[in-house]
Amino acid sequence: MSPARPCRGMRAAVAASVGLSEGPAGSARRGRLLRPPSPAPAAPGARLLRLPGSGAVRAANPERAGWTEALRAAVAELRAGAVVAVPTDTLYGLACSASCSAALGAVYRLKGRSEDKPLAVCLGRVADVYRSDYHLEWDQQRPFILGWICALFSRYCHVRVPEGLLKDLLPGPVTLVLERSKELNKDLNPFTPLVGIRIPDHAFIQDLVQVFGGPLALTSANLSSQASSLNVEEFQDLWPQLSLVIDGGPIGDGQSSEYRLGSTVVDLSVPGKFGILRPGCALESTTAILQQKYGLLPSH
Repeated sequence: MSPARPCRGMRAAVAASVGLSEGPAGSARRGRLLRPPSPAPAAPGARLLRLPGSGAVRAANPERAGWTEALRAAVAELRAGAVVAVPTDTLYGLACSASCSAALGAVYRLKGRSEDKPLAVCLGRVADVYRSDYHLEWDQQRPFILGWICALFSRYCHVRVPEGLLKDLLPGPVTLVLERSKELNKDLNPFTPLVGIRIPDHAFIQDLVQVFGGPLALTSANLSSQASSLNVEEFQDLWPQLSLVIDGGPIGDGQSSEYRLGSTVVDLSVPGKFGILRPGCALESTTAILQQKYGLLPSH
């Protein structure tokens, strides 16, 4: 598989802060878990490390060391082509390199997931949706260009809505479905011309994507057809098949049925319209932004 590309700007800054450099993805390694300091149920031989403070908020000194250790471990496993469990703003998820076909297959096998169900692409920030040359031309040469024509500069998908719309919804508990670009791995959701873009409002996974330097494939951490997970113990049966589990503590209150709904999935592939593919946990606020601020019409 192709190695993760060298990163610039924020990616490079975050990488430098934790002492990491870019490296190629290789073969998966044997399972490894991070152990929290307090006792927790664990598979035989498992090691756990809970993220310092709240996993959703970047750790500050003197707790930074634990955050950095978790980032280093997760990036190393992802570059090795492994599957890692991570916290997000809605659920615990399974992540792997979107460019590693072997890792994509492993996700489907360990979840027992139907091969016709897509995986989302997880990015670290809205700017990562676009090519770097888009930002230079937009900011310095053509400040009058509106977001409606920025599809030409999109990277992993063809964006035909204003950039402001993306920034109003992301980062957040929303997955935006757009027309995929040829830059994505052809083995990622080969059955559909669309792709879901996810940018969780969670500091650790945002840092993880930035340091990794490429898109991640993301899905919920549970066996298919079973309840989604709000803490690491709820998907403990999957631990032996994972290379790493990052414990960021309970998502939300650890019990709310609203969080278990997952992200709201919105189809924005048709210009001027939107379709709700999954109501999720942010339906009302999402539809209000799409209709009232941007005038999009429901597709059905």
